[in-house]
Amino acid sequence: MLSARNKSTASLLAFLEEFVALDMLLFFIVGLLVHFVFFTSIFDIYFTSPLVHGMTPQSTPLPPPARRLVLIVADGLRADTLYELDENGNSRAPFIRNIIMHEGSWGISHTRVPTESRPGHVALIAGFYEDVSAVAKGWKENPVEFDSLINESKYTWSWGSPDILSMFAKATGNHVYVYSYDANDEDFGAQDVTKLDTWVFDNIKEFFHAARKNQSLFSQLNEEKIVFFLHLLGIDTNGHAHRPSSREYKENVKLVDEGIKEIVSLLKEFYGNDEKTAFILTSDHGMTDWGFHGAGHPSETYTPFVAWGAGIKYPQKVPAQQFDDALLKECKLEYWERRDINQADVAPLMASLIGVPFPLNSVGILPVDYLNNTDVFKAESMFTNAVQILEQFKVKMTQKKEVTLPFLFTPFKLLSDSKQLNILRKARSYIKQKKYEEAVSLCQELIQLALKGLSYYHTYDRFFLGFTVVLGFVGWASYASLYIIKYHSSLTRGVSKEVKKPSRLLPCSFVAIGILIAIFLLIQSCPWTYYVYCLLPVPIWYAVLRQYQVIQDLVTSLLTFPPSHFVGYLLVCTLGIEVLVLSFFYRYMLTAGLVVFAVWPFTTQLWTRAKGISLSWIFFCLLLAVFPLMPVVGRKPDIFLVMGAGLLVLLLSLFVITSLIKSKESFVNEEVMLHLLQMLSTVLSMFAVYSTHNSLLKKQGLPFINQIVSWVILASSFVVPLLSPTVLFQRLVSILLSSMSTYLLLSTGYEAFFPLVLSCLMFVWIHIEQEILQQSGVSCKQKVACQHHHCIYLRILNTLYPVTSIQFTCNTDITQFRQLCPDDIRRAFFLVFFLLTAFFGTGNIASLNSFDLASVYCFLTIFSPFTMGALMMWKILIPFVLVMCAFEAVQLTTQLSSKSLFLMVLIISDIMALHFFFLIKDYGSWLDIGTSISHYVIVMSMAIVLVFLNGLAQLLTTKKLKLYGRPKSHLI
Repeated sequence: MLSARNKSTASLLAFLEEFVALDMLLFFIVGLLVHFVFFTSIFDIYFTSPLVHGMTPQSTPLPPPARRLVLIVADGLRADTLYELDENGNSRAPFIRNIIMHEGSWGISHTRVPTESRPGHVALIAGFYEDVSAVAKGWKENPVEFDSLINESKYTWSWGSPDILSMFAKATGNHVYVYSYDANDEDFGAQDVTKLDTWVFDNIKEFFHAARKNQSLFSQLNEEKIVFFLHLLGIDTNGHAHRPSSREYKENVKLVDEGIKEIVSLLKEFYGNDEKTAFILTSDHGMTDWGFHGAGHPSETYTPFVAWGAGIKYPQKVPAQQFDDALLKECKLEYWERRDINQADVAPLMASLIGVPFPLNSVGILPVDYLNNTDVFKAESMFTNAVQILEQFKVKMTQKKEVTLPFLFTPFKLLSDSKQLNILRKARSYIKQKKYEEAVSLCQELIQLALKGLSYYHTYDRFFLGFTVVLGFVGWASYASLYIIKYHSSLTRGVSKEVKKPSRLLPCSFVAIGILIAIFLLIQSCPWTYYVYCLLPVPIWYAVLRQYQVIQDLVTSLLTFPPSHFVGYLLVCTLGIEVLVLSFFYRYMLTAGLVVFAVWPFTTQLWTRAKGISLSWIFFCLLLAVFPLMPVVGRKPDIFLVMGAGLLVLLLSLFVITSLIKSKESFVNEEVMLHLLQMLSTVLSMFAVYSTHNSLLKKQGLPFINQIVSWVILASSFVVPLLSPTVLFQRLVSILLSSMSTYLLLSTGYEAFFPLVLSCLMFVWIHIEQEILQQSGVSCKQKVACQHHHCIYLRILNTLYPVTSIQFTCNTDITQFRQLCPDDIRRAFFLVFFLLTAFFGTGNIASLNSFDLASVYCFLTIFSPFTMGALMMWKILIPFVLVMCAFEAVQLTTQLSSKSLFLMVLIISDIMALHFFFLIKDYGSWLDIGTSISHYVIVMSMAIVLVFLNGLAQLLTTKKLKLYGRPKSHLI
């Protein structure tokens, strides 16, 4: 009978082992899925595609002033660089300045976030602002079909970058002709990237020369409603490679100015000075001082706009003008009328000039101040613009009305059907009565109302979706908290003596709620993502309410705490999270936090019992506190600082090798060989950085051998740490040295020192936590509740079947784990704080334009956004990995379950993410909008990446590749 019982017990143990393992895996998979849903939700709530289809094309009924249009887009050209005078008081673009002062009109074109080439060109040529999610779906091609000026033209000839030209050629018919150079020519390290622009100018000259001998082409060129599109990428490439303040960038502006002068002269000669050509020069986006773009800084959103030729108003002298910026005074143009427009306004202006229908999806407002035409033409053009935007409003309203239950639909009251008709009739009446100014004003009023209505229906579901996401956020955080309290805390132990079975009413209620929500969404024909956002909170809150016994016990336990202690602890936690949130806005908050950390040992017994460790902690906290005060990375690159950091790595390696030789451990020979290999890797990294820097300065490009060495070092950095012994100190040092060889390749200045200082603080943190645990009376050898699988299962069996009284003693050589205590919340907070320091301390800011492309020049210089982005992301993750590896060691040295402490970290991250979810803006300045998006993306990415980093840290710190047949050692 005993044998039968043992067999039954063994079978049940096997079943429970598989069950618990699957339960843990399922928990993390669900957690990852939930965070991914939260991350992607902002694209449905704030950044969905604005496109609608089914509108009727609208065009001005009067003859246009121009037969042809020349659109010149100088990619990455800043407005101040084009307009300002040089040190000698001369213009860098004398031809364009002469146009401004004698022939045409000028101003600033205000772009929107994201300030990238694709959305910038879509706004210019199609007249609408592309949503962020569409940019992510395709960098070079169209994820969605849209109408554009090029599509409406009779013929379009385009020259320039294949990345941009292919966007508009693929969405149109066979009337678009594309001439582009090879994508590999877009090399930041090339000898002279101005060749990208000279290629365009030379090919246009050859094209028109050949047209004189080609009768078919000649007749096409003499048609009306044709467009010439020149995309000039050299300025952007020079800005990334050398920064906008460089001589190369400014010389490229001069070259473009001379090239435009030659093309204008060529066209005048070809068309016999018929004065039927309109010219527009602008840019898709600007560029920061450190050579990047993507966010909402004025240097990125302010782009030049100059128009001249047929149908364009001549320059006018005016008294002093009032603008928010100092551009007029700096450029000595304060007495020449400046006419600012939004980037999307360019599309209706170009359509009006050559008489093609306004792009169907355009939300641009025709800038009539740029037109040099009759008042009736201006009024008719503005009327056409109003009808075209009103058509979109009607389609959007109809679509929303069809998929919304009648009793839930709330129409846009400011623009009812009757008001639309009244305004249109009144505007048409004004035109007939020759009250053109009144007609233009009324049409502009109608456009503003229609745009507000479009925004109203576009964001119609925002509150509903936002509420469901917040409900899911709070539910997940609550469930994770209850999970920790139930399985990893003694807070509720002994409070409740009987376990009540959950009522069947609870699951039935939640199933009914889920069915009702699904039916509600089905009736309204909602997209599948709505089902995810709305149904996700249902199982989450069911899981929370299932733990009602834990909730009851928790409340009972909290009521026994002194109110002053509870409120004080709550205030401290709230203050700590607010400091973390504020660090996204003000990097110096991290400095303040590290100073507080430095003072922390004085508030405990550490200072009296472990002065050596305390002094080390204070020193490295204060040293690390300097980094958040340093300038943002990329502003002032210094290759010699990178070399200095490399020398420190070599000195550290020599110190470690010397210590190993003195220790006389059994694995010393293998470890010394490994560190010598890492020293060689560091030397090769320093060589690659220095020689690449010199080669690019000489404009000789990236040496192929340097590129090979860099990629090999990057690949080896993932493998080499696994070859070292799984002894704590040696393994962490090996991870640091391997990571540093890669980090040096990705560094441009002082940030190369950051991982060294951070790692030193992490080593001290590991020792200081072990010291605290020993002082608290729990030594590393003390036996506590064993977390080994078989022990857990046997405790479960004894709980389920107490009459069996199964006795079992665990003799497995494993690390013993303990229950959570309040001090563990501090450890989790330390981790989140150090992770934020790992991000902002290296000179990053909470913005999409924070990164410097020069960081990846040892790996590649040819433009490849996804490869470059992946490399820059790894540079960010290296300090994260160092912190997570140290955290893994802290978990083991303090005998704490990694799962429990990691869940606490996720809860803190989720609370921060909820902060930033409410702070997301889609109004105000584009700097505020871009920053709010960046904050949420960064904190949610951190929460998601932490799941992977936790696994990577466990792999790096506990696993070992077999070498020379030697068996694995224990970690500690």
